[in-house]
Amino acid sequence: MDTTTSVTALPDTPLAVSAVEYVRACETEPAVNHSIRSYLFAMLLAEHEGMRPVADFDPGLLFYACVLHDLGTSPLASGTQRFEVDGADMAATFLAGNGIGAGDVDLVWEAIALHSTPGIPERRGPIAYLTRLGVAIDFGFGSEFISDQQGRAIHERYPRLNMATALIDEIVRHAARGRLNALPPSIAADLIRERKEGGLTTLERLTHAGRWGE
Repeated sequence: MDTTTSVTALPDTPLAVSAVEYVRACETEPAVNHSIRSYLFAMLLAEHEGMRPVADFDPGLLFYACVLHDLGTSPLASGTQRFEVDGADMAATFLAGNGIGAGDVDLVWEAIALHSTPGIPERRGPIAYLTRLGVAIDFGFGSEFISDQQGRAIHERYPRLNMATALIDEIVRHAARGRLNALPPSIAADLIRERKEGGLTTLERLTHAGRWGE
């Protein structure tokens, strides 16, 4: 996967195309680009670790889990629960409504619901594992195995657009919609507290100073 085309390639099935259209209709552009980059980084991670598409993991389910993972930041989310769970529910409804079986829907739901929770998705199978780490890599964590050429190709196709701040703004906005949305311990609770204390969160500072910057 050394060429720009292969590094940035997305599935082109009708449902995959519809999934991207769906997130574009629901989310901000920085969030959409982040979700797509997370999938591309997850695929590079799988290749790096010798995980074979189809044989070791379902690449279609990984695509849906990554691309749909931040639906909970959308104003269309219910706003009655953690954004991760809101997003998992929206993804499940979308996939089930498009003919994906219950078992596969559940794998995607789990990967999305757990994507911000360290230590658990890594032990819940390849979809949850790759989704969690694909998202982390887009924040700059664990990206050492990715070449500068690969990183540049991905970011030229899907620019960052100050992603960390834009996404955190949406998480904080969602949390303010209901009392159950940011119960501690949760990433939303931490982000709200840090915003109140100093404005710029630790996650923003780490991302801005990290490999990809903003």
